[in-house]
Amino acid sequence: MKEILRHRQLILILVSRELKARYRGTMLGFFWSLFNPLLLMLVYTVVFGFIVGGGRVAGFASTKFYALFLFNGILPWTWFSSSLLESSNVLMVQGALIKKIKFPIEVLPIMVVTTNMVHFLLGLPILVAFFIIFGKGLTWWVLFLPVSLIAQYIFTMGLCFLVSALTVHFRDIKDILANLMTLWFFATPIIYTYQSVPKALQVVLNLNPMTHIVESYHYAFYFGSLPHYKRFSVTILVGLLFFYLGYLIFDKLRDTYVEEV
Repeated sequence: MKEILRHRQLILILVSRELKARYRGTMLGFFWSLFNPLLLMLVYTVVFGFIVGGGRVAGFASTKFYALFLFNGILPWTWFSSSLLESSNVLMVQGALIKKIKFPIEVLPIMVVTTNMVHFLLGLPILVAFFIIFGKGLTWWVLFLPVSLIAQYIFTMGLCFLVSALTVHFRDIKDILANLMTLWFFATPIIYTYQSVPKALQVVLNLNPMTHIVESYHYAFYFGSLPHYKRFSVTILVGLLFFYLGYLIFDKLRDTYVEEV
């Protein structure tokens, strides 16, 4: 953590560079950070709300409320999945930096997670705007958002350290991960509510840390109440464990990165 704080200026510079590079040459620039989540919401609402009828299955009174619930879960999931997929390739893409003398390699996964967190934060005004437009009131529980952010950041960061370190040596992980994320998406209560699945499946969902992280956003915004504090507390501890183990493996393999990339 001391190393991360010591290199915070470098992390900010790399995040800023990455944000600028992502939309360089486009007419709308950073406005794509607002339009992308908006388009995602429209697509998922049409597919799962009208075509599949997920809103009726999950017990929502109207499609517009189901759209809010759906978008509420898609935003943090996009942050999580994009971070993992990009981290699986970040050390290879940034090979020139790794070969520099004394370059702090750990800032690269941190850059990926932080950049995607910024995109998540830019999508929140769209979410809040639709809550107002659709007449779904927000409560003071939205102030729980920083806790959810910290929990997700720690858990995501740990996995990204682990994935970025292992992919350098096992390139197949990148392709396996792309398919795994699809399965993980449907194993997380995003297009359905946790309460709408059978009790037996709830036991399985409880083993998924992203279940409780996404649920914390649902409770803060959509349901307007305190998340299940016992399950969420365990999720935070699991996130800290993944953070520790992920960085431990990342640091153990540090000397092999230059040769492999």
